[in-house]
Amino acid sequence: MISEMMLRSAFVLITLSGAVSAADWPRFRGPNGSGVAETSGLPDSIAPDKHVVWKTALPPGHSSPVISGDHIFVTAFDGDKLLTIALDRGSGRILWRREAPRDRREKLDSQNSPASPTPAADGRNVYIFFPDYGLLSYTFDGADRWRTRLGPFDNMYGMGVSPILAGDKVVLICDQSHDSFAAAFSQADGKQVWKTPRPEALSGHSTPTVYRPQGGGIQVIAPGSYRMDVYDLETGNSMWWVNGLPSEMKSVPVVDGDTVYINGFNTPFNDPGRHIEIPSFADALAKYDSNRDGALQQAELPEGPMRAYFPFEDVNQDGKLDAAEWKSFQAVMAAENGLLALRAGGAGDVTATALRWKYQQKIPQLPSMLIYRGVIYMINDGGILTTIDPANGQAFKQGRLRGAIDKYYASPVAADGKIFFVGNSGVVTILKAGPEQEILSVGQLNDDCFATPAIADGRVYIRTRGMLYCFGLEKATADARGWTPISRTL
Repeated sequence: MISEMMLRSAFVLITLSGAVSAADWPRFRGPNGSGVAETSGLPDSIAPDKHVVWKTALPPGHSSPVISGDHIFVTAFDGDKLLTIALDRGSGRILWRREAPRDRREKLDSQNSPASPTPAADGRNVYIFFPDYGLLSYTFDGADRWRTRLGPFDNMYGMGVSPILAGDKVVLICDQSHDSFAAAFSQADGKQVWKTPRPEALSGHSTPTVYRPQGGGIQVIAPGSYRMDVYDLETGNSMWWVNGLPSEMKSVPVVDGDTVYINGFNTPFNDPGRHIEIPSFADALAKYDSNRDGALQQAELPEGPMRAYFPFEDVNQDGKLDAAEWKSFQAVMAAENGLLALRAGGAGDVTATALRWKYQQKIPQLPSMLIYRGVIYMINDGGILTTIDPANGQAFKQGRLRGAIDKYYASPVAADGKIFFVGNSGVVTILKAGPEQEILSVGQLNDDCFATPAIADGRVYIRTRGMLYCFGLEKATADARGWTPISRTL
């Protein structure tokens, strides 16, 4: 059973961002980023011709579907157009499309897209972040509410963080090669309320989570390079923080009662026992600076990690590393990968007292961990699944998903005693909840998939490169306006 504390936390956090129903999936990874929905009657197998309530063709985009009221929202790109698309929750019919301004092109990793951040919705309005423009908001009818220009940004992969709603604010964490910051904007008019620098943050796209200590105000948990800061929602001040994180954070922190769980991975050389010694800048110059220009070029460095990771450390992209960039490289390589269980709360630097336990095998770089019915589920990018006891960090079982060998960027989600995993090639695996990793089914959607699924009201929503699917056990009926959803034979 789900812990009483987790249920209480979910109820409190649902109320933090206004009129959000418990049946909604209003942000990236659902209620407070947990990846867990309270619903039942979900299918135990999924395929393009099985349990399909409806499906709707969409332009590509990596953003996940969000569900609020009778609407579903996604973002997409069509050529140079940046689109927000609203669909009817019951039928999948497209209600409206809106195009965002775009006068620049962010540099993107090949696995990223210009429509990667997931929207957030509150039952009345939807809030969108396009890195090539900034923040926008529409009513559920598609009317423009406000636009707030931000950027340009300089993240080595391109931005991927999603906005969240907390209290009466939109919160956005923008980690990049320089000038990283956390910021809050008014939900009413999009005006900036506060902006707090994050000088340690180098890159990453970890979407934050909300925390409210007993008797205290709303706080925003925002992991970044080397440390996790927790900001006061009203002022933007960092209330407490924990050091010891890897240099890149992409996963969502999960709050369960008074514990925060967060996984982070940068390189294999950040695993225990695999660290390499990086010499001081002076020693490196003496050994490798063959042209004696006081800097280090990629060709001057020996084969191996120092040369391989050069492009990521050349922050100003001038083709050489100076003393500051080399110092940053030393810090990157000295950090440790891991899944951390942290005691929530406190004041100032709580590093010495916050760590409950740390697990450091087969840590994901992109997928966020999931905690459901007393078990942690963690699948890494290569498809190795680990189930862990959240009480002590001991692994129950570790192994590949049988029949589902794939790369995994989407995060697992859960409801109705089932865990859903979606691989990059569209393979969908459903597990029975529990530490044994008992597979109920493996299906194939035969299309690329990078978006994390959504779950609400007995339905599972999965977005592939070209389609948004709604899966459920109920039989669909024809829409009165002539649109016919896909139905299955009962």
